[in-house]
Amino acid sequence: MSRIFIDRPIFAWVLAIIVMMAGLGALAFLPNEQYPDIAPAQVNIRATYNGASAETIENSVTQVIEQQLTGIDGLLYFSSQSSNRGQATISAVFAKGTDPDIAQVQVQNKVQSALSRLPQAVQSQGVTVTKSNPDQLLMVGVYDKSNGRSNQDVSDYLTSNIQDPLSRIEGVGDVNVFGAPHAMRIWLDPTKLAAVSLMPSDVTSAITAQNTEVAAGEIGGLPAPQDQSIDAIVTAGSRLQTADQFRAIVLKTNTDGSTVTIGDVARVEIGAENYSTIMRIDGHPGAGISISLSPGADALATAERVKSAMADLAKGMPDGLDYTYGSDSTAFIKLSVAEVEKSLFEAIVLVVIVMFVFLQSWRATLIPAIAVPVVLLGTFAVFYVAGFSINTLTLFGLVLAIGLLVDDAIVVVENVERLLEENPGMTPRQATILSMQEIQVALVAIALVLSAVFLPMAFFGGSTGVIYRQFSLTIVVAMVLSVLVALILSPALTATLLKPKTEGEEEPTWVDRHLPWLARLWHRFHTGFNSGFERMTNAYARRVERVVQHKWRWLGLFAIACVATFMLFQRLPTGFLPNEDQGTIMVQWRLPAGSPRTRTEEVQKQIETYFQTYEKHNIATMLSLSGGGMGASGQNTGSAFITLVDWEERPGAKNTAAAIVQRANGAFRGLRDAQVFTLVPGAIRGLGSSAGFTMELQNRSGMTRAQFQQARDELLAKAGEDSRLTNVRLSDLPDVSTLKVAMNTRALTTYGLTAANANSTLQTAWGGTYVNDFLDKGRVKRVYVQGDAQFRSRPEDLSRWFVRGTDGQMAPFSAFSSISWSTAPSTSSRFNGLQAYEFSGTPASGVSSGTAMQIMEDLASQIPGTAVAWSGSSYQERLSSGQGPILYALSLLVVFLCLAALYESWSIPIAVILIIPLGLLGAILAVTLRGLENDVYLQIGLLTTMGLAAKNAILMIEFAEQAEKQGKRVIEAALEAARIRLRPILMTSFAFIFGVLPLAVASGAGANSRIAIGTAVVGGMLTATLLAIFFIPLFFVIVRRSVREGMAVAHRYLRNRRAAKGDAA
Repeated sequence: MSRIFIDRPIFAWVLAIIVMMAGLGALAFLPNEQYPDIAPAQVNIRATYNGASAETIENSVTQVIEQQLTGIDGLLYFSSQSSNRGQATISAVFAKGTDPDIAQVQVQNKVQSALSRLPQAVQSQGVTVTKSNPDQLLMVGVYDKSNGRSNQDVSDYLTSNIQDPLSRIEGVGDVNVFGAPHAMRIWLDPTKLAAVSLMPSDVTSAITAQNTEVAAGEIGGLPAPQDQSIDAIVTAGSRLQTADQFRAIVLKTNTDGSTVTIGDVARVEIGAENYSTIMRIDGHPGAGISISLSPGADALATAERVKSAMADLAKGMPDGLDYTYGSDSTAFIKLSVAEVEKSLFEAIVLVVIVMFVFLQSWRATLIPAIAVPVVLLGTFAVFYVAGFSINTLTLFGLVLAIGLLVDDAIVVVENVERLLEENPGMTPRQATILSMQEIQVALVAIALVLSAVFLPMAFFGGSTGVIYRQFSLTIVVAMVLSVLVALILSPALTATLLKPKTEGEEEPTWVDRHLPWLARLWHRFHTGFNSGFERMTNAYARRVERVVQHKWRWLGLFAIACVATFMLFQRLPTGFLPNEDQGTIMVQWRLPAGSPRTRTEEVQKQIETYFQTYEKHNIATMLSLSGGGMGASGQNTGSAFITLVDWEERPGAKNTAAAIVQRANGAFRGLRDAQVFTLVPGAIRGLGSSAGFTMELQNRSGMTRAQFQQARDELLAKAGEDSRLTNVRLSDLPDVSTLKVAMNTRALTTYGLTAANANSTLQTAWGGTYVNDFLDKGRVKRVYVQGDAQFRSRPEDLSRWFVRGTDGQMAPFSAFSSISWSTAPSTSSRFNGLQAYEFSGTPASGVSSGTAMQIMEDLASQIPGTAVAWSGSSYQERLSSGQGPILYALSLLVVFLCLAALYESWSIPIAVILIIPLGLLGAILAVTLRGLENDVYLQIGLLTTMGLAAKNAILMIEFAEQAEKQGKRVIEAALEAARIRLRPILMTSFAFIFGVLPLAVASGAGANSRIAIGTAVVGGMLTATLLAIFFIPLFFVIVRRSVREGMAVAHRYLRNRRAAKGDAA
């Protein structure tokens, strides 16, 4: 094949240009993101039951829906939470690869089948089913700079004017508003109601009847009489719009003709739909909207669309209002991708320098250098076809591929140069044709072996499989393109660019004529390098001979290295992916059960003061809210979302996100009656909002709630005492005091009361009832009826409320009910249909997430009747740790089979495979010395090292086998191969090491990931090169001699048996 392109070099260039143009075109359309779509699809179910307790919601709503979640394709697990705020939330997580739209439809169908069994109050407000990733892409905050508006006013503006436009943007999955729109609030006075013999249900009935629109038809509607002279629409009733209109609603007409209106028995105002949260943005009253990404959507493109929409919406904002982004992960994504792109450029420059040092000819160096842009751009074209994006994983793959892809071109150039050196007078074209005949098969074979190492990675499932696939296909595609370039373009270039070697004096070059000082300097370096390398090669050959002579000593060292590798690997702490400084941190705080929001706001101000005082130079924006946040929320909880200043403005280890978090956690330990947790976000969007572990403690043995709470408290205490764990916390809130109202059925009957009226009065007065809607500035908003605050603030206020009997008399609650105190959960969680408590936490400094997970599992195993399950990133980490050994074994097997097919021998592959532990030793040793973890990046680094160690062995054993076939003794063949192949092995290995070096010494945004993979690969390649060059000849000699001696023994045995049979006959 190469002969065609040697004869037609322009044809080869045309093909290369087409590939590069395709790559440049693909680059314009490839999306940018930090990670590919790793997070599994998630579908959320939400229901509202105003005024209900957590237990009531769990029993009447959550469990009813959960029982229907069966037979859904790809469902991994589901978790639920019921809260005292009247909210039920169920999150169903699906296997990676499940179509989120199909998942949403299937869940929607299951919810629909459960709808008729839900309470009427839940059905009237509806059950929503949405698909989204579980963590936020952006937090948009709107605030009043002038401090002239209340939180409710800002919240109403946000929900009325900004929420809907942002929700409709392509790529936005779900929105969570920290604030509420305006609502018509009717605050009842029980004394005034009782005075006119009315109950709360009379008020709701009157509103329902008088705040309505009637479809009354039209005058002259068809069919109409022939002489019909008018056609007009008939209207009867309409939605009320003002508080005065609601005050005028008639509740009762007395016998004397006077009327009782709502204004007579209640205070009416336009208030908030709910008063649960108070948000401040940099100290100003505000409201926020948390935006989650839709599964499979492009993070950066979605964020840009949101920001563009916000810029347009901001033009219409009233004076004083402004907006900011409280948590924007896109800046980190852009910067981390840019940093890897910089590493890629640095890798190309370093590889070219290494090639020039070894090849010592700009013409020879140019040929492998040209291969780099052709292969890289060709890989981008394949990315576009395969639906990949430009992300840190594909760019890591390309950085690793840089060192690999120049190898093939180097092999072509080096072989042509050798033939020109050995045959003065031979033209470059003749040398290229001869060279390609010699190495064409070997090029394809080495590419096959290297591809064989990475290909099994592409077939793993789950989120970890997505990560493996990005690396695998990137490197395999680059390797295939590299071989095609080596077979098509490189021969055409060597035939035209290289110069023949002539005997006698060479013509002076342009540098010799115009820059003689540089020519002398280069000649001195050239001569010194070559003579030094020659001396090193001779010393190396002598050392190899000594190694073979003292084989048992060296085999003992090899055995020690294998044992050390295994022991170091076993001791490595495990993890999933390294955490990064993403430029944002979160704060969560909670107070003792029953604490009012006013106390929570005091803690909020203390936290704001700390960051504005002690971390002022590191903080760009701070959004804080009391009474809400991510996860379980109540009056005693709060959250803050802090955006840090740019990474360049936070130099040094003391200004990293992790250091800021550590200082804050230390400072907040002194806060009285408040638990404050400062956290960094998780490594991967969609696998949890914060770093660390997420464990579900399940009630598998049917323990009572009290027994299970005791087990929970025991585990929490044990985890809190373990110094290897920090920020261990429950996602559920602590139990709260509960005022239990017990109805006396006999007394109800005596007074002529119905239980329905008593329950309705209690629900409306204390919990509030959503009645219907009204119009406010052209927008439909809700109407709520509830007792005024001062009539439901103390237990004895219950006796102020009256229920009307059948004969019209009013009976206070104290006449037919009694009250008692108990405790009940603020929130109630379940996991896969079982009662559960969710534990979250982070490993202490120097402890890996895998170790922290194992500690939690060990502690939980000491508590009988419970079981442990993992969710979020912890679930994926457990999945990936089990895949590693299978991955290594599969890659080794595929390499062995490829080598066996290549050499038509079962023994030579053993000599190659034996080299691999030496590479693994370096990788694991480097990772251990730098305090890194056994995570996904190490596994990829180890696989890369396996492939490259095998490649080095192939380069040497290939020549040794050829020499042996020419009749040389095994040891002579091994020594000759070692001497000849030392230079190309060192050249290709150092080209690769220097190519990956920018990753190993990285800094800035996303540096931890680059360091993780760079350290493993550089360490592995150093030992795979410096140790393996001595062991490859040794293993070749041992394997060949062992096979030969084994065959001789077998032949002697068979000959003796035949002879014995002949004598017996």
